[in-house]
Amino acid sequence: MIMGAGARAEDPQAEVILKALSAARPDLQYEQPRPSPMAGLYEVQVKGGPLLYIDADGRHFIAGDLFAVQKSGFVNLAEQGRQKERAELIAAVKPEDMIIFAPENPKATIAVFTDVDCGYCRKLHSEVAELNELGIAVHYLAFPRAGLGSPSFRKIASAWCAKDPGAALTSLKNGEEIPENVCADNPVAAQILLGEKVGVNGTPALVLEDGTLVPGYRPAKELAKLLGIE
Repeated sequence: MIMGAGARAEDPQAEVILKALSAARPDLQYEQPRPSPMAGLYEVQVKGGPLLYIDADGRHFIAGDLFAVQKSGFVNLAEQGRQKERAELIAAVKPEDMIIFAPENPKATIAVFTDVDCGYCRKLHSEVAELNELGIAVHYLAFPRAGLGSPSFRKIASAWCAKDPGAALTSLKNGEEIPENVCADNPVAAQILLGEKVGVNGTPALVLEDGTLVPGYRPAKELAKLLGIE
């Protein structure tokens, strides 16, 4: 839930923090503050910005990740939280809003934010059959880097709106043209926002089932190893 100036929170201290942040920077949007693993500090996510660790009075904050010192090493608690949120957000996407290439009984599933005008996205797509043979299902989400209304947006939206979205997407990945058909109910704009929320800043970007974000292209066999598939 995104909170802005004038927003109210159930926790009185969270309300104090929101008021302080919104008064200082009313141009930003903040998620609801919640207690952090470190006593005395709350964590607040700035929409499109950093995670803040802020005192209960809203007077001082630190921007960055919070780590726990454990015998096994340093553990990034902030990334653990982001990972959990990513997994939940991706799991909430309806299957019919994705373009799916999957084997009959997948051993693992990856969500892939893709752009039809991205060279490494095309390279990854050329290995989808191999990924399927390895037992990996590929769930595509649209992320045209040029943004809403761009030629890339219109092309990828037309694939999502096609009678056979998988074939249309494959044609675009092969550099072929498809009829332009940007239907009103296409999910591309929503998926761009989703990508931004889960931390995508380039394509391809992969999200594993546990919420791990893997930026960039990975060969099929490397992905299988990463997923624990031999």
